[in-house]
Amino acid sequence: MTPSWRKPAGVLLILMLIGLWCAIVVSASGIIGGWPWWLQLPFYLVTGIVWIMPMKPLLLWMETGRWR
Repeated sequence: MTPSWRKPAGVLLILMLIGLWCAIVVSASGIIGGWPWWLQLPFYLVTGIVWIMPMKPLLLWMETGRWR
């Protein structure tokens, strides 16, 4: 079995998506930092989990070459 180019490309794409997501969240931290802690908590909980959603189709593509 020959190695697939999709796995290294997928890993790089995952790292890029995580970096982009971090940059978006950090750029909003100036605004969010002024919120009370009880508003910051759900924001950071949601943003800490939401980035995982695009990973399932990406991981499926890495394994099979199909998006769905």
